[in-house]
Amino acid sequence: MFLKITFLGTSGTIPSVERNPSSILLNYNGEKVLFDCGEGTQRQMMIAKTGFKRLNNIFITHLHTDHFAGIFGLLETMSLNDRKEKLSVYTPSPTFLSTMFRLFGYHNFEFPIEVYGIEDGRIFEFGNFSIMAFKTDHIVESYGYAFIEKPRPGKFNRAKAEELGIPPGPLYSKLVKGESIEINGRLIRPEMVVGKPRPGRKVIYTGDTRPIDRVIEIARNADVLIHDASFTHDLLDWAKETKHSTAREAAEIASKAGVRKLLLTHISARYSKDFSPLLEEARDIFPDTIVAEDFLEIEVPLGK
Repeated sequence: MFLKITFLGTSGTIPSVERNPSSILLNYNGEKVLFDCGEGTQRQMMIAKTGFKRLNNIFITHLHTDHFAGIFGLLETMSLNDRKEKLSVYTPSPTFLSTMFRLFGYHNFEFPIEVYGIEDGRIFEFGNFSIMAFKTDHIVESYGYAFIEKPRPGKFNRAKAEELGIPPGPLYSKLVKGESIEINGRLIRPEMVVGKPRPGRKVIYTGDTRPIDRVIEIARNADVLIHDASFTHDLLDWAKETKHSTAREAAEIASKAGVRKLLLTHISARYSKDFSPLLEEARDIFPDTIVAEDFLEIEVPLGK
């Protein structure tokens, strides 16, 4: 299963020449999920050539305009593209967005828009993956999201299957699916030829937040952690006042959680020309760190 993350907006609070406001697109085998939708997101999608088809779910971390104002233009673009499929939007304070959509006349669109509220620990199921919301620490009600792929079947031991006299073909598939089969009067159970299930991939997006233990808990052993890193640590007092994180704090969270890769985002405009101080600060603690830039694409490989 293909899993790619495209950063459409990585700025903190206001856009810069180099960075658009917050927006991240996750593509899972062609199914797209959008996390936050800062102003101009639909244009960023056009530039990145992500397409709008199969984007059926949008998750908003909090209702600061740099994280949701782009949804209005995106909906207009979808309507002009003759969209018919339902779009689901998940957000704190769902009444607010629902009211805005009605005021703008979006209830007259050819496609339905459903708005859902979120709460800490709530899980939304989508076939082969789920999205879990978790409470974060910002100056307004705010949530992060965990993309969690369901466990994959264990590896099939073909040599063992041949040893047991199982002919190649549909019986192999049944065993991988967890079904027992019978060969020459002998019952063959899946565990005889299939290894233990392998964990699915996990991607965590914090949105705007102070560093908190809840993120460590949720991000444990994640493939990718996308964490607020608005400032360098010399501005810790300002980070605390505005309820953001420094690059060092984000790296400490990544290290404690044992994640594989850390992506820093929500970058303050003061680092627009040179984000190396953020990168150096984080890599001193967590070497596998990248400062996300607009249009950066990260493919998340399958685990072994």
